[in-house]
Amino acid sequence: MPQRTLIAPTEMNRRTGRFLHRFVLTATLAGFTLAFVFPLYWMATGALRSSAELADPNPGLVPRSWHPETYPDAWANVGLGTHFLNTFLLALGAWLFQLVVDVAAAYALSKLRPVLGNVVLGMMLATLMLPVSALLVPTYLTVTDVPLVHLNLINTPWAIWLPAAANAFNIFILKRFFDQIPAELLDSARIDGAGTVRVLVSVVLPLSRPVLAVVSIFAVVGVWKDFLWPMLVLPDPARQPINVALLRLSEFMPANQLLAGMVMASVPLLVLFLIFQRHIIAGLTAGSLKG
Repeated sequence: MPQRTLIAPTEMNRRTGRFLHRFVLTATLAGFTLAFVFPLYWMATGALRSSAELADPNPGLVPRSWHPETYPDAWANVGLGTHFLNTFLLALGAWLFQLVVDVAAAYALSKLRPVLGNVVLGMMLATLMLPVSALLVPTYLTVTDVPLVHLNLINTPWAIWLPAAANAFNIFILKRFFDQIPAELLDSARIDGAGTVRVLVSVVLPLSRPVLAVVSIFAVVGVWKDFLWPMLVLPDPARQPINVALLRLSEFMPANQLLAGMVMASVPLLVLFLIFQRHIIAGLTAGSLKG
């Protein structure tokens, strides 16, 4: 049975059809690339302009005068190194907590089959339907007075780490992957005397490296780019991550130095994506295990 495609095979056999197909494909790719890359280009080159040129209502695509010293000035004058370190520590802790909590929850829901497990999973996924702003007040009240222990976590990294630990989207991705692991492998490990934790560590996790890479990247990116929640729970300027610090310092920084700080704050995430983009695609499209 012939396979149906968007363009008829007879049209692709003609020179005009092939030309139009390549032209439309190239134009589409160029348009999407320009839409995504141009804001990055404008931000990076804006930091190389003078503040007066940035205030010009008709700036050119290329800076009229180049000021590469803006980047080291932005780094040194406002102490961006400290805020970068704060952001790194917050992202590292959130990544560790998310791996521990989300992997354990997904493994329990997928392989241990607890009572009312589907109900628990449904309630977790229901939280994805709520806007983030609707959860700000109850989450803030929780971190200001943690139930049972009655601790105030404001101005501590725990105010970032604990709310980020239980991520419904990551749990769903992990559970979907764990569901595809053959039960025979786990049964063989149990016959050999492995307990529940040993099965998870020795069998499930080694097979789950692609999806663990995806969850790890999502965890780091989610904390690194977050703005509203760190601004609420970390009012102390010395503890603020880079995104919040740039807003606070924007009143005292020249416009070109502010753009330079934004560029430097974006570089780690861009590098992370370029390095691990194959792992992201492999983890999200993993649908089976090779025997």
